[in-house]
Amino acid sequence: MHLFCHEHPETLNLQAEVADAKPGKVVLTQSPFYPGGGGQLADRGVIRWKDGEAKVTGFEYADGKVWHLLDGPLEISGAVEAAVDPAFRRMMRQLHTDTHILNALVFQAFDGALVTGVQMADDGTARMDFDLPGADNERLRGLEGPLNDVIRQDIPVKLDYVPMHEAQAERGLIRSRSVAPPPTPDGKVRIVEIVGLDRQACGGTHLASTGGSPPIRILKIDNKGRHNRRIRIALCE
Repeated sequence: MHLFCHEHPETLNLQAEVADAKPGKVVLTQSPFYPGGGGQLADRGVIRWKDGEAKVTGFEYADGKVWHLLDGPLEISGAVEAAVDPAFRRMMRQLHTDTHILNALVFQAFDGALVTGVQMADDGTARMDFDLPGADNERLRGLEGPLNDVIRQDIPVKLDYVPMHEAQAERGLIRSRSVAPPPTPDGKVRIVEIVGLDRQACGGTHLASTGGSPPIRILKIDNKGRHNRRIRIALCE
């Protein structure tokens, strides 16, 4: 799916029209909201119209539409303003970019280890699970320095789309052990590139360059079963 926020991540306020509505939810002709997915939490914010405003509490997909769920049984129509919470979007972009850096470093240092799970939280932390049987946890903890070096270098982050069959054929472009990102209607997959470091498929929102993130700390490394290592990170802000 092509989302407005993928092409215009800096646009957080957007004028739109109601395309469909039911009590407590609405579909817009265009929306700046990221509806969540890939371990990234959905955007927060409000929808305003001439008679008031409502908080956006979540999203659901139905009949090929993205419904914005509201905090009351309202049924709205006509012109609206959709406004994303800027601080929350910024934090999600930082965390998502930092998980890409961590993913790249683990993939390179541990012979192509794949991701088995990822989740970002609203407290500025995230966790990533990797298929790493027998990995030395102290060696994993040592990735904190290189990760912060990449942040300090302020490396550009670029976006592209490639045909799904090409993404599947290129080693490391799809990193999840079990889940591939869904293709767009034209059969392509979205690629996020940290220039000179890494390329991987992803559908979330990211920084324009790595320097937009504060430093991170590796909080903890857990053994999750026989194969998985869970790395917990936090933004130092």
